[in-house]
Amino acid sequence: MKREAFFDNAKFILIFLVVFGHMIQPFTDNQVIEVLYYFIYIFHMPAFILLSGFFAKGVGDLGYIWSLCRKLIMPYLIFQLLYSGYYYMIGDTGWQTAWYKPHWALWFLLSLFCWHILLIVFKKIPSIFSIIIAVEIGIIVGYIDVIGHALSLSRTFVFFPFFLIGYWLSKEQLIKLSHPLVKGTTLLVFSVVMIALTVTPSFSSSWLLGSFSYSEMGQPIWGGVIRFGVYLLAIIITCGVFAWIPWKTYSWTKFGKQTLYVYLLHGLFIQFFREAGWFKVGRMLDVVGLAMLSMFIVLLLSSRVVFVSFQPFIEGKITQLRRWIDKRKERKNRELLQ
Repeated sequence: MKREAFFDNAKFILIFLVVFGHMIQPFTDNQVIEVLYYFIYIFHMPAFILLSGFFAKGVGDLGYIWSLCRKLIMPYLIFQLLYSGYYYMIGDTGWQTAWYKPHWALWFLLSLFCWHILLIVFKKIPSIFSIIIAVEIGIIVGYIDVIGHALSLSRTFVFFPFFLIGYWLSKEQLIKLSHPLVKGTTLLVFSVVMIALTVTPSFSSSWLLGSFSYSEMGQPIWGGVIRFGVYLLAIIITCGVFAWIPWKTYSWTKFGKQTLYVYLLHGLFIQFFREAGWFKVGRMLDVVGLAMLSMFIVLLLSSRVVFVSFQPFIEGKITQLRRWIDKRKERKNRELLQ
């Protein structure tokens, strides 16, 4: 598949929002921060998951599943251990966590593996019916209290519809989202949602995380209706965001190629900042400062130095290190010949 700038642009913007969302989470007692936080969380993971599904076209054979274990399960186990040790060093009380209860953002690796496995079955079902079934499952699991954070089972089922939608999407359908009429409509939708988040009573962010049962969120009966509403809102906002993602290549497009590295490593910064308590938010300038710091973290973790250093742990490869060593050798040989 030819690499399109749209996907790298989208991933770069989304990974920035992931880091920024985690950065501002401790300050949601501020209403402006709270509205911004909720708006980001409505769509940023659904959009990321949808893109992951779009690139899952080759799922199926045993070799593919083994490759998934190497790319997802091994990094999960490595980073679960890494974060446990890191949390212990910085004094985070949540360091002693069982291997099957993912630390913080690591749930995505377990769920991504499961989504690929589920896709083996669901891709054999006609698209519309498979999506309806996935949505029904995502709603039903909320009524089952035992399905929760362990092995990221709740999030796996709750977010699977977005992965499946991404799988069935075509490039042509994504291009249609950039129509001027769609763009104009999405601005109106964004405004309405932001106003609604501002004037209506706050609801628990747990509805956007997908890891709790309805009874835990105080809605043991009407939880399914609320989750269906969250599904609709998330897909509408996601489509609206994609409508504004450019298809052209820019100087920053390249930073969207290593978003998994940013996703796995940015917690080292975020958790340290939370434990240290360095930041406070009292005015808009503080929010801008946190946004700039988030961008710095994204650019740093997208750098070649980080890519070369952490590729063995994240991808189980040393190809970039070998390439760097080979280039060093070639440079020395040229210097000797001169």
